[in-house]
Amino acid sequence: MEGVSVDDKHKIVVAVDESEESMHALSWCLSNLISHNSTTTLVLLYVKPRPIIYSSFDIAEHIFSADVIVAMEKYGTDLVNSVMKRAEAVFRNFNRNVNVEKVIGSGEAQDVICDTVEKLRPDTLVMGSHGYGFLKRAILGSVSEHCAKRVKCPVVIVKHPHDKTTLPSNSSLKHDDGF
Repeated sequence: MEGVSVDDKHKIVVAVDESEESMHALSWCLSNLISHNSTTTLVLLYVKPRPIIYSSFDIAEHIFSADVIVAMEKYGTDLVNSVMKRAEAVFRNFNRNVNVEKVIGSGEAQDVICDTVEKLRPDTLVMGSHGYGFLKRAILGSVSEHCAKRVKCPVVIVKHPHDKTTLPSNSSLKHDDGF
């Protein structure tokens, strides 16, 4: 079309965590959303849970020594590094023109993801699905469902191939044609 400019620059946020589901979502994103002829910024977003530290005013008082607090902080840092190394291994296998940025947040995953997406204004948010059933989702909540309702950009929720909430296998399907 004459006079129409197509912007080949895209920004995609992929929420990553320790799970196989998030790494599968990253792989799916690289295979399906990023073309060879575009310049894409891929933002890997990891959310660390806030460390639980109780003060002397809390009813359930826990007093942590400095060593325990340092060990908890080191564990959190090691976890971030481990997840980002796994993510790097996934996108290293793809020959794409991708600029990778890493964003680390801290707090409730659903809030941090939504706030980060609002701030970065990406074209798409990609998340993995843990495949929880109705009861687990009702009790634990669904981060991806919350984000899909709250953010303004399109959200792609990628199911893991081993997700138990997908259709039943062929062996359990009944065929009317005699098979």
